[in-house]
This record gives sequence, C-alpha cells and structure tokens, in this order.
Amino acid sequence: MKKFLCAVLSMLLLLSCTALAEEAVLTAAAPNGAPALALAMLAIEKPENFTFVAAETISAEFAKQEADFIIAPLNAGAKLYKMGKSTYKLAGVVSWGNLFFASQKEGFQVEDINGATITIFGENTINASVVKYALEQNGIVPDRIEYLASAVNTQSLLLADASAIVVTAEPALTAAKIKNPAVTGYALNELYKAATGYDGYTQAALFVKADTADAQPEAVKAFIQAVAASCETASTDLEALATAAVTLEILPNQKVAMAAIPGCAIRFVGALEAKEQVEATANIDLVQFGGAVPADDFYYVAE
Repeated sequence: MKKFLCAVLSMLLLLSCTALAEEAVLTAAAPNGAPALALAMLAIEKPENFTFVAAETISAEFAKQEADFIIAPLNAGAKLYKMGKSTYKLAGVVSWGNLFFASQKEGFQVEDINGATITIFGENTINASVVKYALEQNGIVPDRIEYLASAVNTQSLLLADASAIVVTAEPALTAAKIKNPAVTGYALNELYKAATGYDGYTQAALFVKADTADAQPEAVKAFIQAVAASCETASTDLEALATAAVTLEILPNQKVAMAAIPGCAIRFVGALEAKEQVEATANIDLVQFGGAVPADDFYYVAE
C-alpha cells in the first residue's frame, strides 16, 4: 500500500511539474543510453522537446548551446565549465553508476579478479578510474588490465570467452545474461560503497544553461522537479518507465528494460546536496575534471 501511494504521489508531482515546464517549452538533450532514462517519463509526453544523441557526441551539445538542459557525464560537464567552454551548471546528479564486473565463470565472485586479467572499457575515463580505485581500496589486485572501447565491446568478449572477466554496463549486462544465462554480474557500486560508504558515484548529471536559468527561473525549477519525479519512477513504477524507455528506443525491449533499469542506478539528487559526492568522485581522478574539484559557481542554486 505504501509503495502504491508513493507511486501515485510521484505521478501527480510529475504531471504537475511537467505542466509547468511545458508552458515554457524548455528543451533537453541526452545520450541515447542509460542516462536518458532520467528524462523518459517527460519525453514520452512531449518527444519534440527532447533530443537523444549518440553518447560519444553529447559533449558537442554544450558547444551548440541549443538545449536548455543537457544530461551528460558529470566529469565532462565539469571539465568543459572549468575550461570556459560551457555555461551549463550542475542542476543535479541523475545516475550513480551502472557498471558491473561480469564473467561466465561458474560461481564467479569479485575476488576472482585477484591475479587475473580484467578487461575494462574506456581507457583514461572516469569510469575506468573508479573501477581501479574500487579494486585497490578493497585489496583486489588483477594481474593485468586491458582496455576496449565500449561496454558493447566488453559484452562481446564476455559472450565469446568463457574465461574472460570484464567490466560492462547496464543494459549490456542484461542483454548478455539473456543470451547466456551462465553470465554473472557483480556491481561495482558494492565495492565503491565498501570503500567510501556512498551508494554509488556521481556518473551522469543534469546541466542547465545559465542563460535559461536567469531568464526563466520558475520554469527551470519546475523542469528540475519534473526530472526528479521522472527519476523516481525507476523505483516506484518500473513498468511505466520501462514502457517509456522502449517506446523512445532508449532500451531495446520490455524484457531488457525491466531487468536492466534497476541496475542503472537512476536517482535524482540536487546539485548542492550531491556536492560532497561530486568532490569524492573528482578526487579519484582530478584530470577527468579538468585538474580540480568543481568551483562553487558550477552548482546551480535556485533563487
């Protein structure tokens, strides 16, 4: 009953905030993958106001300055802002780590990484740095670390080599499990929490264009509230979010969506509330954040 009431209240809040945000016709861009789930319940109502692009091109949206809001890797937005190449400020964190260690090995446990070869995707990225940090802090020492370009690549290796240990991401992990039930995944967030006490790291975030925030403060606040309510459906109405994600082609089908969304760690936390965890992530690899933790003016504060 409590869960039902929470779902109803979240939906009412979503509808109310959406109505306010729609009046201003605010637009948003996001990478077409797990982070886009944060916008799914809004985009399904007004798809013309939302643009989903390939993950590798999302940084270009900051330079275009066309969208009022952008969802992107937090470190990318912070680095561009520090370099003076973006006026977009952090409105909130929307995803908290969708990475998993995975293998076909029978009874696979994360301790199996000790003395083994592990394949990570995205060399010289914040995700790779967090993986290595979490392993190190938990006393897990691989013999060798190799790199591939993307989670799709490590998923392919996972399925092709029964002895491989890889880092992949949702929804690629769920797709791999459907193809081969022998695949086992272990959440990176479990190791990260053991090392830091935090439930996930600041992976993807919602950014607001400074000009929009100055010109339309009430509409911006309403939109941010609507995104928060949209994120809430990941825990209160999984089926609705999964249906929206499939309709928008964020995820391939209902089966994958229902299984993968819980592992995508979609959760909205406002900019200032998330600041401590933003800095914790940044301090793992400051290079990925432009050499320093974000300055105070990077955080959007509603007037």
